[in-house]
Amino acid sequence: MATIAGVTGSQFAIGTQQYENIRYQYATSSHEIENPMNPQLIIQPQNKNDIVLALKYAKSQKIAVAIRTGGHQYSGASSTTAPNIQLDLKRTFRAPDDQRFVEAGGKAYVRTSVSWSLGALNTFLGNHKVFVPHGQCVNVHIGGHVQTGGYGQLGRSFGLFGDRVLSLELIDYDGNFKEVTRTSDPELFYALLGGSPGNLGVITHFTIEVLRDSDYKGSLGLKSLYWYNPQTLKRLVDILRAQLVIQALGPIPRGGRQDEAEHPEIYGEDGIPFWPRTIAVYAQWVPFDEKDAPDMAWFDRIRKDSLFNLPVKEKPMSELTSDWMFRNVREFEHPYVKRTHLTNSSTLGKDGWASWITDRIDAVVKPDDNHCYLSAQLQCYGGKNSKFFTNANNGTSYSWRDSTLVCVLDCFYAQGGKENAEEWQKINDTVGVGPNGKFCKQDRRTLWGSFGSFDLDASWSYYYEDQAKYDRLRKARQAADPDGIFTPNTFSVKR
Repeated sequence: MATIAGVTGSQFAIGTQQYENIRYQYATSSHEIENPMNPQLIIQPQNKNDIVLALKYAKSQKIAVAIRTGGHQYSGASSTTAPNIQLDLKRTFRAPDDQRFVEAGGKAYVRTSVSWSLGALNTFLGNHKVFVPHGQCVNVHIGGHVQTGGYGQLGRSFGLFGDRVLSLELIDYDGNFKEVTRTSDPELFYALLGGSPGNLGVITHFTIEVLRDSDYKGSLGLKSLYWYNPQTLKRLVDILRAQLVIQALGPIPRGGRQDEAEHPEIYGEDGIPFWPRTIAVYAQWVPFDEKDAPDMAWFDRIRKDSLFNLPVKEKPMSELTSDWMFRNVREFEHPYVKRTHLTNSSTLGKDGWASWITDRIDAVVKPDDNHCYLSAQLQCYGGKNSKFFTNANNGTSYSWRDSTLVCVLDCFYAQGGKENAEEWQKINDTVGVGPNGKFCKQDRRTLWGSFGSFDLDASWSYYYEDQAKYDRLRKARQAADPDGIFTPNTFSVKR
């Protein structure tokens, strides 16, 4: 395939070594066979005009365009296969003007491009003493993050990252520049935020209302670490109001010479910490009123028997959001069998879920010879005052707002471990999900954590609440993508 005339950015044709170096997606380790990620041409646009030229070329050739900012979608939905092409926006919009902070009328706003990583955005916000709710993975890029919600530690307190969006700037199928708001184009705004990521236009920038540290003085945070054992895990799951991350991701952060002396089993003779089976808990308290007071006994319950006995710290919220971030590019350098489910259950305790999930985690973590490595996250979102819940019907289409808990079970495997990982997840699916499921009575999934079928139209009921919602998104897709150039794969709402 020839490169596209007039494009000033880099272009990489299939079959070259440079192409192989940059086509990587988070999902290439796991889904290369059943969902090939081999676009005919990868374009790294230098500006908006390059994007327009690529879209016009695709339209003339009757091919489609995949859009990638970070490439972290679990099923590889931001890639495609030949003869389609891919726009890689990771470095396109990183000029100083592509992150702009403004204060007006007692509020604060940020206009940002989609090309920044979550870590870069968090740093920029911190420099201005502001914050937003967002996810934990430092290398996720915010183009996909905002379209799929932006689930994270602050979900109950402040809702989703995407709930903060005021406007989105995009290039449509005809190469026109548009700014979309709740009032200027409510149907497209609705579909862009939660509908069919990457399939409605090329988002280049968006504007969010951010939150100021000064409005939440006295916020507290705690990060506790534990050696993994099922008794500790069960105790922490029973608390359930903190986020729990069960991991063997390492390395344990250094705590100074005293910690190295007290825990030589961690640091070894060379002083380099290894990666043990651990449980990490991130907990926070945010004041919303001058009369609000923290429940320190709750923090004490979490800290019990933790390594290093780290204290609860008073920090600005912008610093706490940085503390919660996972700094590695990925959890393990292995392929995976992933699951992300949500539940709206309010009877998990009565139903014995805490004991069940503890047993299921132990079944894969305890053996030394199954060649499996687990990264699990349990995040509470429920409650009548939860912003995740009360932000429903705010003009976005993020699904399952009545959910109380999100459970992520990501089983990575080395050579010889795939069958073990698949069998472990099969039991989780059979016993945990369904009318008599221990975790959820309905199979609820997230777009960022998709698994199973790569055909979204065939599996839409896992991702959207009802037929009426899906049909509404279909109409938005038909209007935004009449020629199919934004339909690079089957994980798209049907036009």
